Order: sequence, then C-alpha cells, then structure tokens
Amino acid sequence: MTDSDFQPSLFDPTPEHRLLREMVRQFTRDEIEPQADEFDRRGELNVPLLRKLGELGLLGITVPAEDGGSGMDAVAAVIAHHEMSRSDPGFTLAYLAHAMLFVNNFYWAASPAQRRRVVPKVTSGEWIGAMGMTEPAVGTDVLGMTTTAVRRGDRYVVNGRKTFITNGPEADVVLFYAKVDGRITSFFLEKGAPGYSAGEKIEKMGMRGSTMSELIFEDAEVPAENLLGEEGGGLVHMMRNLEIERLTLAAMSLGIADRCIDVMVRYAGERHAFGRPIADFGQVQRYVADSYAMAEAARCLVYHVARDVGPDRRNRIGSDAAKLFAAPMGKAVADNAMQVLGGYGYCREYVVERMLRDAKLLEIGGGTLESHQKNLTKDLLRERGA
Repeated sequence: MTDSDFQPSLFDPTPEHRLLREMVRQFTRDEIEPQADEFDRRGELNVPLLRKLGELGLLGITVPAEDGGSGMDAVAAVIAHHEMSRSDPGFTLAYLAHAMLFVNNFYWAASPAQRRRVVPKVTSGEWIGAMGMTEPAVGTDVLGMTTTAVRRGDRYVVNGRKTFITNGPEADVVLFYAKVDGRITSFFLEKGAPGYSAGEKIEKMGMRGSTMSELIFEDAEVPAENLLGEEGGGLVHMMRNLEIERLTLAAMSLGIADRCIDVMVRYAGERHAFGRPIADFGQVQRYVADSYAMAEAARCLVYHVARDVGPDRRNRIGSDAAKLFAAPMGKAVADNAMQVLGGYGYCREYVVERMLRDAKLLEIGGGTLESHQKNLTKDLLRERGA
C-alpha cells in the first residue's frame, strides 16, 4: 500500500496507523496466538514475548520519537490493544500495564534526567514496568489510600501495600502513589530497593496470561530523585493516565468481541441441527446480529474518543463512556458466542471459554462500571451547570 492508495478512516486516520495495525495483526497471528492457550493454562506471563514488543517499538508507543519512542497517539495505543486482544487478552493486559500504566504515565510525569535514566530500559523491554495504585482496603476510592511517604534527608521512607498489581511479580521498576503529608504523590522504585518487595502471585479466574501480586513497602527507601514531579502532584498524573488506560481497556473488549463474533459466525454456518445449519434458526441469528451491532457501536465510540485523548487533552467524559459501554459489550458478545456453541463453547476446545473469563475483568479493572457511572453523572452535571 502506498500513501496515494490510502483512504483515511475513523479507525486508521493516517497511513502510519494503518501500517501499525497490519504489523500488530501479523505479530499477533504469528507470535501471540500460538502461545495464548498454554500461558493461560500455566497462569504465567510470557516475558520473552513481552520483550519482543520492544523490538517493534510498541513498548514506547506514546513516547515521543526524540526520546526513543514511536511518537504515536492514543489511536495507535487503541489499535495495538485491539489487535492483540483478538488472540490473548491476558498477555495484552500485561502489555497495557507496562506500556500505558508505567511507560506512558512515567514519561509524562518525569523530568528529563529521569527519562534518560529509565525510558531506554522500559521501551526496549530490558525492564518490565508496573503501576501501584489500588490498595487492599481501598479500590475505587483512591483518595482514601493509606500508603505514606515521609521525607528523611535525601530519601523518602514508604510504608503500605498495593494489591492486584498487574506485572507485580516480574516488574523491574514500579510507579506508585503514596501520601506525603496527606497529599497524593508519585514515585518510582526499582526492584531490590531496601524495604520493597512483591508478594506471592495472586491466582485469578481470567486474564491468566498476565500475573498480579501485592507490592509491599515496609520502611522502603525511595531516593528523593525518584519523586515524580512535585509533592502532591500525583493526583494529576493519576487522572491523566486513567483516561488512556480506560480507552485501551475498552479497546481490549473490542478485540474479544471481534474474535468471538468470528468464531460464532463460522460455527453457525458449519454446525447442523435438524438437517439445517443452525444459522437458519432465529435464536442463533439474534445472538449473531446483536453481537455484531453492539461491537460496531462500541468500535465507533472507542476510536472516536481516542482522537481527543492525549497528555495535553483531557477527556474523562469520553474515556469513561467508552469503557462503560465497551466492557459489558465484550462480555455479552463472549456469552452469546458460548450460547451459540453450546457445550463446545463451555469447553477449552474453543477460544470463547477463555475470552469470556477474560472479558469480566474489563468491567472491574481501570475503574468499575459503577465508578464510570458516578464520574459521568458528576461531569455531565458540571458541564451543563446543573
């Protein structure tokens, strides 16, 4: 395809976006698909495969080119998560935790010196990153976090725990939030720092191609130069990054839905009952048609919102709406596919069993559906002066 042949669309607005989609789709088919079932059964992250994404420039997809990244935007991030989730949402979640929750978040919060020190290692895949926000007693209520950091000379002493941290067991570097004199503040810390450790791997129902654990801070020593921004600036960093996190999680739901629709359409055409393809029956037609219509609506919403999200463009209304609609859509489509496949769908022979397990997390992670409803109502009231 040449630039002269390219026709821009909502989903591929530039030739670079189209080439990115083709590259990620091929990598997904050749590298991600063959290992997906095995690592789901093992409940492990394929670390060498994650590092390979650094060779493709995907680990720094939103980092400017002058600092070693790919210099792309939120639409590009959506494309990558969408395409990879067609095969392995669990692995894609690990990618999201690294590329969005750590790399994107870190880059836009860090000083030039901090970027020079860390960004080359995380964009190449030498280091795996994670982000610690959720706590054992505090989920959606992030303002109620209890992890504290106290300045003592040239370092901060941190105490507290984070939980459900994707990539926690493997992370070489973590970005985390703690309160300094009651104000949420951002820090980063490397593996092996005194007083810091990752807990045991937490077993989970789905997204098993990624791992999660607690992050434990027991008088952990954080050098003062590991403060990101200024004391009390963590809330701004957190809210900015949540928007692209929610968008990319919504994009993962699109990937799940696309794969499940492909499977159920093919199965409905091939499977016969009472001497006819089951696609001839109205009940099956309803599952197929409703699934396709819901996925198309979510696709348009997610890609439309992605055009207006960036480090200097806030769009909480859009990102909350995209995930609020897309996450239940992915689960509903996977459930429809399982119903069409019947007993086969409930067994591991077909991918929809894994997709349905994976889809549920998207209604919880990155903000629950209820948190999106709360945010949207509050923001819409404020926007309309009500």
